[in-house]
Amino acid sequence: MLKLNVSKREKTEKVDLIRTEGLIPAVFYGPKEVAQSIKILYADFEKALKEAGESTIVTLVVDGEEHETLIHEVDFHPVKGTISHVDFYVVEKGKKVSVNVALEFEGESPAEKTLGGTLTKVMHEIEIEALPKNLPHGLIVDISSLVDFDSQIHASDIKLPEGVELITDPEEVVALVQAPREEEPDEAPEAVDMSSIEVEKKGKKEEEAEAE
Repeated sequence: MLKLNVSKREKTEKVDLIRTEGLIPAVFYGPKEVAQSIKILYADFEKALKEAGESTIVTLVVDGEEHETLIHEVDFHPVKGTISHVDFYVVEKGKKVSVNVALEFEGESPAEKTLGGTLTKVMHEIEIEALPKNLPHGLIVDISSLVDFDSQIHASDIKLPEGVELITDPEEVVALVQAPREEEPDEAPEAVDMSSIEVEKKGKKEEEAEAE
């Protein structure tokens, strides 16, 4: 299980100053946990985020006390793109939690390679429910079953680990291969009937002459 050492953050500490020291201001809370302000080393959290994502338990160690959490929300600086704040959600032991888990597409689709179609990933994550200890980091989607343009992979086709329940609608389409678009030939400009134009011009001249 991934552990992350953090420090308590005093209310008087300014978050801007914390960030200049290479730390991230954060908070953790839960149904039976009073919200507590903390700070984390930027490099430590960045590594944890890559390893755990938002669906794997991260144990926060605060003054020797451990709290099993999920990375609930990560805020980024709108210009720099750096992590500016993190929310951790403390899970209850023995109680299931619902989370969105990222999908990892693997394999080779015959409809894409042989028939020249385009793989379309309709969904990039699905919602599941499980005990914290059973939460997977990611779920594999094997696209080799997409053999033609009628083939589709649904949420129910994704293999789930033991103890994990699908919350997303089982009939939701996860991936498919679209047929290549046929290029439409450029339409030739319509031929102009010059005789009709000449007749029209002649008629107008005759009308003008009569008017005079």
